[in-house]
Amino acid sequence: MTSSSYYASMAPKNKKLLVTNCRLFDAADSNQTASVLIEDGIISRVSQIDSAARCDNTLDAKGRTIAPGFIDIHIQGAGGADILDGTLDALKTISQTCARFGTTSFLATTVFTPGEENQHLAIAAQYAGRDLGGANLLGIHLEGPFISPQKRGMIRPECICAPALQLLEKIQDLTNGHLKMMTIAPELPGNIRLIRHLVDSGIVASFGHSNATYEQTLDGFDAGISHVTHLFNAMPSLHHRSPGPLLAIFQTRSVTAQLICDGVHIHPSVLRFVFDLLGPERIIPITDGMKATGLPDGRYFYNGIEYEAKDGTARYKDGTLIGTALGLSQLLQRLVTVTSCPLDTAIKTVTENPASLLGIEKRKGSIAPGKDADLVLIEHDCSVHTTIVGGKIVYQTNWGK
Repeated sequence: MTSSSYYASMAPKNKKLLVTNCRLFDAADSNQTASVLIEDGIISRVSQIDSAARCDNTLDAKGRTIAPGFIDIHIQGAGGADILDGTLDALKTISQTCARFGTTSFLATTVFTPGEENQHLAIAAQYAGRDLGGANLLGIHLEGPFISPQKRGMIRPECICAPALQLLEKIQDLTNGHLKMMTIAPELPGNIRLIRHLVDSGIVASFGHSNATYEQTLDGFDAGISHVTHLFNAMPSLHHRSPGPLLAIFQTRSVTAQLICDGVHIHPSVLRFVFDLLGPERIIPITDGMKATGLPDGRYFYNGIEYEAKDGTARYKDGTLIGTALGLSQLLQRLVTVTSCPLDTAIKTVTENPASLLGIEKRKGSIAPGKDADLVLIEHDCSVHTTIVGGKIVYQTNWGK
């Protein structure tokens, strides 16, 4: 911890917090300041005047923009820790590092290895919904194990296996109701049945790490797939005689898609194209963050294999892209720069959209009375000044200024 930031262990324990002199991210009048009153971790009042309430515990936003806390549905590690570490300390480190970048909720994204104990999944399930000192751990996103070996990307071969309902049920038991999303390849024999099982269990079935044809992708959508894992990456490219999954994704309006907006995983011109094609309502920016997130450039390990993080991009030695080392606020800024979309539109892609996908839009993703007090104060360049989770300040830079 540096002298210019602080985390939940030092945060005030008052049950009431009044944030004044802030600018609502989606306000019609950007010059109008507002106040947000928080009581017992819930937003109780949003007012266009700063005298909305009296409170001994007041945070003066000094004209900064206030937005709903960001939701990262695909992050594997941060701050030198990884979900695969399988420890409470690792989860706390990831949670607190997320908070530095405005993320107030996240899905622990990881893999399952058949034949092993997979204790990291049990640990993540155990601490889902508990105070980790930073962002909320909403649950688990599994990439695999029912994916295509030909499109495994960074995922090790031993983390892939043939579809089997009995194994999926074992995973559900291990995660104790906290499996929220599974990336799955619909073309594999038996996966259509598993997709239907996931949907019936209230788990988001996400297309990804797949070698599916156009027709197989549509079959997956018909079975219940409603989302796409890191669009363009770990899937066939578009070809005029063999359209593959991309055309099916573009045409199916009910399907949303993750985007890694770092300008490397997807070329900026393609990012602009797909943003215009799908529209902001269908995209969800993700970090696909590794343990190098929030750390200096250097060499790190994922799943026992060394990789290098440089300029925010993580690659194996052979050049294979495996994720980013950027926080969600940094990727949000790149999205705005590349697409020229309004800031309020960009913010909704990391707040409203993931909340709706996960079915938690009644609690998170917007600023309104009755919603969880997960909020972020940002500067004009999207950098984070203050992160509030459940009404507590869990991160703040230049504290007191």
